Amino acid sequence: MSPTILEIKLSELTENQWEEVLKELKPSIHKVDRDATDIWYAFYPLALHRFLERAEDPEKAAQEFVLQGKYKLSDNIDESHDFLYGHRFWADVKHAIAARAEAFDKEELNLLEEMRAIAKSVSAGSNVEESLVVGITFVGLMTLNQTGLEKFSETPRDISKPKGILSGSPDQIIESRSKEPGQGFFGFLKTIDKEYKVRWDENDKKATFKVIHDEEIASGAARDQSREWRARDERCKEGEGVIPVECRAAACGTCWVGVIGGAEKLSDVERLEKKQVKVFGYKQEEEARPTIRLACQARAEGSVSIVLPPWNGVFGKKIYGVEEVRLRPATSTAAKQRQAIAEALSENE
Repeated sequence: MSPTILEIKLSELTENQWEEVLKELKPSIHKVDRDATDIWYAFYPLALHRFLERAEDPEKAAQEFVLQGKYKLSDNIDESHDFLYGHRFWADVKHAIAARAEAFDKEELNLLEEMRAIAKSVSAGSNVEESLVVGITFVGLMTLNQTGLEKFSETPRDISKPKGILSGSPDQIIESRSKEPGQGFFGFLKTIDKEYKVRWDENDKKATFKVIHDEEIASGAARDQSREWRARDERCKEGEGVIPVECRAAACGTCWVGVIGGAEKLSDVERLEKKQVKVFGYKQEEEARPTIRLACQARAEGSVSIVLPPWNGVFGKKIYGVEEVRLRPATSTAAKQRQAIAEALSENE
């Protein structure tokens, strides 16, 4: 199947151009999905996709980047965005984008205008507030860009119904994200031993664990042994929790997370975390408390809602030209990983 004109035009846009469009769109995205859309894009970076797509041996390239987990968007077309409120409109968005791809015949593409036009048509057809479908429209066009129309269209359109707090209204979801657990009559006076809640899947009411004031969220996750975490995700280690962790020293990058609610309730990004996130290749906003964090470094000052990426790796130097920081890993597994990383990064020096 030959690519459509729209696919060709999308493929000509740079990562920076996509990022500028998302920046322009953000004020028109409902608050419930504003950070979630940013996080989704960080989870599926265009530069990594294109590098692997053009590699002579994609599997070898993935090994060189020590990629672990499900990093291909093409294998996760209909589920990658289930943490967005707009996920519930995915079938309509897919239909609108596929139809637009077939009909598009312009010589020039204004991506911002296309996104707004598609979101407007979905809004009218579904009788839903336009701001609630803008974010998922961005997701849809980027998914088309990374997968191609044939694969994009052939995947099932049966979308799972939102569960947990995501089954509520946008305002209810936003309120749930900022709600703190009860601390008792004098709880408001406590600081050192004050407990907060971290929700790691808004589709599951039981997907939470506790952290205490100023504790790294990865440490709080490790105390929760209520499930067989490795059965859920093979990257999880015995004795740890739902968040994959190798080193606790910002040396491996396995514990990166997206903070979908409460980013302002985590500690400021310190120099080491800020540098290492770039080394790994994860896009992090230039803010004191961004939405992409390393769970072993971010300390809790309140309750937060996070999203767990389905993969991790190290590709910052090869793709973005970021210099590596040499660190001593805390575990033998992490040491092996760091050795592989060092070898990968030094190959083209």
